[in-house]
Amino acid sequence: MLWFGLSWLLLFPYLLLLLFYKKWWNQLSLLNVPLAFQPSVRFTIVIPARNEEQHIAACLESISRLNYPRTLIEIVVVDDFSTDATFAIAASFKEVRVLKLSDVVQHPINSYKKKALEWAIQQANGDYIVTTDADCCVPPNWLRNFAFIIQQQKTVLIAAPVSIRDEDTAIKKFQSLDFLSLQGITAAAVGAGFHSMCNGANLCYSKQAFVAVQGFASIDHIASGDDMLLMHKLQEAYPGQIRYCHTPESIVTTKAVETVGAFFRQRIRWASKADQYRDRRIFAVLLGVYLLNAFLLVLFTASCFNPGLWSLLAICVVLKTSVELLFLFPVARFYQKERLLLYFPLAQPFHWMYIVAAGWLGKFGRYQWKGRTVQ
Repeated sequence: MLWFGLSWLLLFPYLLLLLFYKKWWNQLSLLNVPLAFQPSVRFTIVIPARNEEQHIAACLESISRLNYPRTLIEIVVVDDFSTDATFAIAASFKEVRVLKLSDVVQHPINSYKKKALEWAIQQANGDYIVTTDADCCVPPNWLRNFAFIIQQQKTVLIAAPVSIRDEDTAIKKFQSLDFLSLQGITAAAVGAGFHSMCNGANLCYSKQAFVAVQGFASIDHIASGDDMLLMHKLQEAYPGQIRYCHTPESIVTTKAVETVGAFFRQRIRWASKADQYRDRRIFAVLLGVYLLNAFLLVLFTASCFNPGLWSLLAICVVLKTSVELLFLFPVARFYQKERLLLYFPLAQPFHWMYIVAAGWLGKFGRYQWKGRTVQ
């Protein structure tokens, strides 16, 4: 009876929340920018880069193909103590200004990326900052779509879609599936104004608003969170001015990490900021998800010793997987990744394990990221 009660206590709110996410996703309107639209917003694109010689050229080449007036674009790459050819490759692009983080950071800090962004923003000429990562490629109408939103309504921040490309191994497929669910929740939640989520690989925000909330002050001791923690500060200061750019024409693609170890380190880094969110709703959601996955692991272990529990575990897994797929089908269609859903049921046990491990280590452990040990 105890197992049954716990399963419904944890599973029912999760399933209900997913149904709300599905409803909110279905209510999103696709952005449609008229051909006659004349953009006037000045953007500064900021790209922090550390040892990205394999990717930075493709990123900057995709930016060079943007369908946007060149007089309204500034591109700044901040080299974060790279030991490879990242700086030289970025500097070879005529329209790119390359800054060296080593010019302003002489002592070890915990968040080099926030410092890189902050320094670039201080020198930015654009009215809006657009961030992406050095291993990303951007679509031609990227800035045009942002400008249309900004010129239509008061906007301090725009979250936008990100997708993983080149899913040619099992770990990359798993990573893409996991990322797909995060992106779907981001769009649904931001669109409904329920809670705020975003990804720094595709993010746009007002420089004036960034300065007004004192940028990363009070969150600069946290290694991660240059996107979501900033978003929450802006949400508090400018309620009702957070938008989501819902169009396939704004999808930024990023490289998947190559190994299981790298995947865990990435997710641990993301989990490390979970208890720092100013938006308590998102913390409650994360806690509920963590407890449910931990419970399923415990229930699986208990079933090995008590065969009578296998039926309860099966019911929980079937319900959870079914409702998750119900939510993910339209999301996968938006990203043209329906084929990945075939692997979704098989990924369930691995998803439980990684959620529990990454959540625990993100709070209580250390991890390696970009060749640095982060606590």
